[in-house]
Amino acid sequence: MNVTFLLNGESVELRDVPATATLLDWLRDTRGLTGTKEGCNEGDCGACTVMVQDEDGARALNACILFLPQLSGKSVRTVEGIAGPEGQLHPVQQAMIDHHGSQCGFCTPGFITSMATAHLNGEEDHATALAGNLCRCTGYAPILRAAEAASSEPVPEWLSDFILAEIPAGGVGGSQPPTGATVQPETAGELARWYAANPDATLIAGATDVGLWVTKQMRDLGPVAFLNRCRELQGIDETEDSVTIGAGVTVARLIPLMDRLHPSLGAMLRRYGSAQVRAAATIGGNIANGSPIGDGPPALIALGATLHLRKGDDRRDIPLENFFIDYGKQDRQPGEFVEAVSFAKSPDRLKCYKLSKRFDQDISAVCGCFHIAVEDGTVTAARIAFGGMAGIPKRAAHVEAALIGQPWSEDTIKAAQGAWAQDFTPLSDMRASAEYRLEAARNMLTRYFMEDRGLETSVKEVRA
Repeated sequence: MNVTFLLNGESVELRDVPATATLLDWLRDTRGLTGTKEGCNEGDCGACTVMVQDEDGARALNACILFLPQLSGKSVRTVEGIAGPEGQLHPVQQAMIDHHGSQCGFCTPGFITSMATAHLNGEEDHATALAGNLCRCTGYAPILRAAEAASSEPVPEWLSDFILAEIPAGGVGGSQPPTGATVQPETAGELARWYAANPDATLIAGATDVGLWVTKQMRDLGPVAFLNRCRELQGIDETEDSVTIGAGVTVARLIPLMDRLHPSLGAMLRRYGSAQVRAAATIGGNIANGSPIGDGPPALIALGATLHLRKGDDRRDIPLENFFIDYGKQDRQPGEFVEAVSFAKSPDRLKCYKLSKRFDQDISAVCGCFHIAVEDGTVTAARIAFGGMAGIPKRAAHVEAALIGQPWSEDTIKAAQGAWAQDFTPLSDMRASAEYRLEAARNMLTRYFMEDRGLETSVKEVRA
């Protein structure tokens, strides 16, 4: 397919682009822009970070798992484009020099682009903004000092004048129905028709998972549909009674919504991957890949979410928990895709607990989400869901039954503890043992009860 975008302020038009050509490889091998480094090649280390801008603003993304067709109609800046056209240093570059924020320098280009993006967006939580950039030489103190020092400086004019109209119209799609082995549908209807005719195709939204199929597993994806231009999948529809979230909504866009409706979930989403991953990963992808350790599904299951699926012109709705059948198996027909997920609004009783070895950018050993309703001292409803405790995201049905109808008391919590083994038989792996996972799940219920009673849990979330 053909792709047109801006690279460091100049228009680039590429013909017959391979669907799985990554931006990182193209920058280094074709354009000779070797400032962008290859580190992990899986979106974890941040050495390949670039700045991407479009009508939705600027964000830092990992070039190693960013496919060229995803850049249609966007502006890309590498570390070479962070400085001014006359060689003027960006404030974050000067601050890194002043505060000795670089030693070997391999990770530094990624830090610079992440810092410049955060600076452009006026972000002040520098530790969070840089959690997706790893350094093993300098240590983070001088880097964070540099980010803080640069934050009061104005945005350079060469980074504040992004104009989408500068990109030729040919790079932002056309009006013809998508055909061929690589497509970029503009509407959900176009996607539905093409996918029904190509049910073995791969759908790519953020590529934070699919990207590794290419860079690590060297898989041939076959026919591919890129969903980044399908705006119908990127909407959030909020009414007085419910919320419907399009499958293409990124985790980053979910955070402000959840901060308002369910702050505990908003806080957990801030620990989902890194800033680079959250800006690309979509809630639909997090659900559709069926991972037993995805952090989104347990929370949505606890909220009683409904999944909206589409195949051609046919749609069906199922409880989200029923979508996950077994490890690697979901209730999704060939040619059917996740269109949206929705849940009813309710008083905020949701608590989400993510247990991992690192605070930032780590896979959950256990992720527990609790939504327990209490009236007049009695538990009237309970929805408890976990990731990392089974081959699928799964509800704790026996624990729920042990709570419902009982007094909301310490005795009830203790009585319910024996039900955990009826719901889960977790595995032991590199992240945790089966015994540890079961004990952690029991403790999470106790923590929920104590926090609901306003008691001190003595839990301090510290980045390590």
